Amino acid sequence: MIIATQIKVGMTILYKGTPHKVMSTKHITPGKGRASMQTKLRNLTTGLSCENRFRTDEKIERAILKTCEMEYLYEGDGDYVFMDTESYDQMNLTKDTLGDTTDYLVANVKFMVEFYDGAPVGVKAPKIVELRITDTPPNIKGATASSSQKPATLETGLVVGVPPFVETGELIRVDSEEGKYVERAK
Repeated sequence: MIIATQIKVGMTILYKGTPHKVMSTKHITPGKGRASMQTKLRNLTTGLSCENRFRTDEKIERAILKTCEMEYLYEGDGDYVFMDTESYDQMNLTKDTLGDTTDYLVANVKFMVEFYDGAPVGVKAPKIVELRITDTPPNIKGATASSSQKPATLETGLVVGVPPFVETGELIRVDSEEGKYVERAK
């Protein structure tokens, strides 16, 4: 158990008996009345978001999640197939469970899958993912790295801003937490 002032973004708590991921927090101290923690939560079983205000002295139970390293294999019939790297068991996950992680799904890349009571509730992509550019406007002559960025569509459908000298077909590194270009892959 933790008190409400210890709630942090990214933490998983039990709210109304179900696991919720904390998406944002704000400590509110009105001029008159009691201080509180305003939070935005996402239900890990349904995917729905809600907002809740906790009293600062209120006790909150943290959800215990089991994490397992799994390798992404392929997409089939709307499901995404992952394989446990230790037992080689395969598991189908839906887009609802994956959320925005689908923007970083490349075959043979390892992801951390979170389980609550034996059911998958979330997937965390590696911090840096290498993706191939499938479409970007042509190189601008004389462009440098300090110039403005141009849009690039990646193999997963994600669109990121890249420097003007980066071309279609190149492999780049993308920060999965911010969805931003990092560098060219070697």
